[in-house]
This record gives sequence, C-alpha cells and structure tokens, in this order.
Amino acid sequence: WKYVFTWRTAVFDAGACHTLEVPFLFGLDSDLGRAAVGGDERAFIESRDSFYMATITENGWPYLQHRGGTKGFLRVTGPGELMFADHGGNRQMISVGSLAVNDRVNLFLMDYPARERLKILGHAKVLDAREHPELAEKVAPPGGHAAKVERIFVIDVLSYDWNCPKFITPRFTAAEVDAATAPLKA
Repeated sequence: WKYVFTWRTAVFDAGACHTLEVPFLFGLDSDLGRAAVGGDERAFIESRDSFYMATITENGWPYLQHRGGTKGFLRVTGPGELMFADHGGNRQMISVGSLAVNDRVNLFLMDYPARERLKILGHAKVLDAREHPELAEKVAPPGGHAAKVERIFVIDVLSYDWNCPKFITPRFTAAEVDAATAPLKA
C-alpha cells in the first residue's frame, strides 16, 4: 500500500494510518497543497474506463455517482490535476449542484481483475465547455463521443491512497474474457 501526503502529519510521526489520518485530512485540508500524481498512478488512472465519484450535497448528505467512458477519459492534466469531460446524461445534475456548494470530492478507481483500488481526495470545479473550448478539446474522450462536451470537471488532488486488495473479488469485462479465451477457440 502506498500513501502520498504533501504535508507533515500533526497526528502521528511514523507515517500514514487510516484511523489517525482521516480526521486530520478532512479537518485541515483547506491549507494543503496539491499532491503530485506519480507515474504508477497516472498509468492506473488513465487506463480506467470507469470510476465512482462522491460529493457532498447541499444538505450535507453524501452522493455517489458512477462515471464511465472509454479508457483514458479521466486524464492526468498536471502534476496534481485531473480532468474529465461531462456529456449530457440523465440531467439530474446532482454532482454539479453539489460541487457548486462544496467542492470536496472523492474518486474511487477499481481494477477488479488485478484487485487494485486507488482512492483520490481533492477539490473539484465544473467549467462550462462553451467558455473553455481549448479544455473541452483537451478532455474529449479518446475515440470521440456521440454527444458534445458540455462541462469539464477539474480536480485538484490533495491526496491519494492505494488501498489493500483484501476482499476485492476479481471481475472481468466481456472483452477481457474474450481475449483470455480466444486461444482456446483457435
């Protein structure tokens, strides 16, 4: 497991610990800088075709949303910055509305076959793609998308955590199963 914090903990002087660091992180994150995303994290992030994103609603309730697209739709655009394009969907706009009130966000990225997960904490903002055409082009998904980019989510990464593989059941996509069984069919 790997923890990357860009500040010296005031709680414990021997490294990061879930139980001790979580209150510290959520209590003092307004004074923290960005966490630089490393090469392993970049490769993992940019090879995902989905992730879960948690926000906090206006009335204080957590909201969790699944985000999906082609591999690479979530992009590392700077040392501590992620972006992804937002297209017209169910029009509920819950995450967009929540981030307008409270910019805290948590991303949860899974690689089920490899039993790996990466948690990312940060601050997010949502930009109107019409006002930022250069960014809309930059975050357009690889291979394109039937719908145009309407919004751009920009996430300043505060910290990330490679979490333990315990209890992650390996799951495979149809394409992964086809690739694994193709030699058996030849």
